[in-house]
Amino acid sequence: MRWLFFSLVGFLAVGTLAVFATIHLYHAPGPLSRRTVVVIPRGGLDIIADTLAHAGLIRAPLFFKAAAVITAADGPLHAGELSFPAAASLATVLDTLRFGRPIQHLVTIPEGLSAAQISTILAHADGLTGDLTVPPEGSLLPDTYAYTRGTPRSAIITRAQQAMDRTLAADWASRGARLPLRNQHETLILASIVEREAKLPPERAMIARVFLNRLANHMRLQADPTALYGASGGTLMLGRPLTHDDLARNDPYNTYMIDGLPAGPICSPGAAALLAVTHPAAGDALYFVADGTGGHVFATSLATHNENVGRFRKQRR
Repeated sequence: MRWLFFSLVGFLAVGTLAVFATIHLYHAPGPLSRRTVVVIPRGGLDIIADTLAHAGLIRAPLFFKAAAVITAADGPLHAGELSFPAAASLATVLDTLRFGRPIQHLVTIPEGLSAAQISTILAHADGLTGDLTVPPEGSLLPDTYAYTRGTPRSAIITRAQQAMDRTLAADWASRGARLPLRNQHETLILASIVEREAKLPPERAMIARVFLNRLANHMRLQADPTALYGASGGTLMLGRPLTHDDLARNDPYNTYMIDGLPAGPICSPGAAALLAVTHPAAGDALYFVADGTGGHVFATSLATHNENVGRFRKQRR
């Protein structure tokens, strides 16, 4: 019986050593030399193990799969783009697969871009997927949008459209009194013109006031960006300065040739331009011209405006 006793003791000792060795391997530093981002595909445990081994995160896929099964009660393994630290242990790898936050990407839609220009940005944004349909002009709110790899481009468009709808509705609801605008759509159109005209943020509200005054006085807006929109085919990318022929072009956007607002927005205005139109500056100004330093000079009479134009042209010469 003594041999049986010593056999049992030996078996238990070997088993204990095996358990401690397994625990050590589970928590030991892994082979990864530096922090690495890995895209974990959807699929079964075999696909995840192969992906990790190929990325240099684990040495033994079989041991990884066994550990994943043994610890299955901790939660499922998730697909996604995940960041793993250098020398990540098997425990850290599994913890990241279960609880790690996917990498966040950012795409910025700047103020004042046309729908065509915005579509180009979304088409080249890293990690976005799916087909792209050019959105209606002016329907997206310029902002920076976070997303995870694999997000459809249509989802970013939907979020930007919803943001525009919310912002426009809130500004319209709190708008100033006696604006010569009938609805939110007209507000969006005018804000798109203000966005393209204003070079300095503090001038947005004053430029909005000029255009509102001109509308109230049944004067043509005569805004260069509207002529640019028509002459460029709606892209705002002409590749040359506007000419007298461009200003005389007969199209539904050219406010040198049509009365009132153009047929639609000419770009996506930002929140500040929307606010400037619904809460404009006070005053009777009807004209403005560049001052040569990035801003504008405003005037209430044509005579004063012509003097300002003369000074600007002399300065340019």
